[in-house]
Amino acid sequence: MNIGEASGRSGLPAKTIRYYEDIGLIRPDRSDNGYRDYGSDDVHKLRFLHRSRSLGFSVEECRQLLALYEDKSRASADVKDIAATKLIEIDRKIRELTELRHTLEHLVHACHGNERPDCPILEELSEG
Repeated sequence: MNIGEASGRSGLPAKTIRYYEDIGLIRPDRSDNGYRDYGSDDVHKLRFLHRSRSLGFSVEECRQLLALYEDKSRASADVKDIAATKLIEIDRKIRELTELRHTLEHLVHACHGNERPDCPILEELSEG
């Protein structure tokens, strides 16, 4: 199948599929005229990558996960380690965003939002 079909079946834009090929995540066959020829295995890998990226895994983490997926002698502990590390990273980001939200919420409530020039938000930004 061509890249348009692979795109439709995988849910990924053609540009992303080409990028994944450029960095070696997928290697579709080439027809005699040089066009990419995607098979069902390629589409399956593309769906795998699409789902992995949607869960927040980096391209390199996706590379590791895909290699583990293709390695039938893998240890599930290796997969779990990657996922657990990602979970720790997500939890850290949530804590940071929660702190940011509390700080910004405090500043919004402290600002009167009227015609006067005094603004605690701008004061905090200039001091921070």
